[in-house]
Amino acid sequence: MRWEFGRRSTNVEDRRGSRLSAPVVGGGIGAIILSVIVTLLGGDPSVLWEQQQAPSDRPYPESPQTQRSATSDRMADFVSVVLADTEDTWQSLFRQRGQTYVEPKLVLYSGAVQSACGFTRSAVGPFYCPADQKLYIDLSFYQDLKNRYQAPGDFAQAYVIAHEVGHHVQNLMGISNQVQSMQRQVDRVQANQLSVRQELQADCFAGIWAHHANRSRQILEQGDVEEALNAASSIGDDRLQRQGRGYVTPESFTHGSSAQRVRWFQRGIQTGNPAQCNTFAAANP
Repeated sequence: MRWEFGRRSTNVEDRRGSRLSAPVVGGGIGAIILSVIVTLLGGDPSVLWEQQQAPSDRPYPESPQTQRSATSDRMADFVSVVLADTEDTWQSLFRQRGQTYVEPKLVLYSGAVQSACGFTRSAVGPFYCPADQKLYIDLSFYQDLKNRYQAPGDFAQAYVIAHEVGHHVQNLMGISNQVQSMQRQVDRVQANQLSVRQELQADCFAGIWAHHANRSRQILEQGDVEEALNAASSIGDDRLQRQGRGYVTPESFTHGSSAQRVRWFQRGIQTGNPAQCNTFAAANP
């Protein structure tokens, strides 16, 4: 992916090296594992961390800011470029709709972070908090993406950011509120199905960004699209469930199967048209 000469975003908030007091969260290891499955794929972790007790006096250990490696600083630079690229893409698309795109903030942190959606450890992966319109990412996640999920490459990393920005776009369009309203009126299985459609739309929006970024700024190199497709496939609900417990229960999916995630990302990158990302109208998303 050609990114080194791209514009840097001014909306990156670097909290790496700060210290937090970690609350004791109910649910134990089961809640942590569940949150990994849910929020690694772009969900809102606050749902799983609602039952928080008083903060512990012991600060959550984090790496001092002075010990940052050159690799992590280069990755922070990369994240800033990708965020700027999504800003340029969605500003243009919103302008065509006669609307204004409100740029989100992206928070870099290490170990744990406090957002308007609650206290979250880095084990849950990148997430978007609609309450403060911020994206949160611990850069160590990219090592997990490479080593644990076999999805290396800079464009795979960019896909993750673009997916979270997709959730921000849904928030601005009012889609997120509509989904939450509908989920309160249905049972758990139907609520999960709505969540799947919302996640798949964020995947499609990630593809929309890739389409326009490449058309305007020629960012793609050979193999980049395959990297992103591999990342989407690696974090499908079916693959994660099979790896975690040896079997799959589709009615519990909240983010979509590997095939679904790949298909909707492909639709976005092939069409470049947000109207083609209406997963809620699809008979079989």
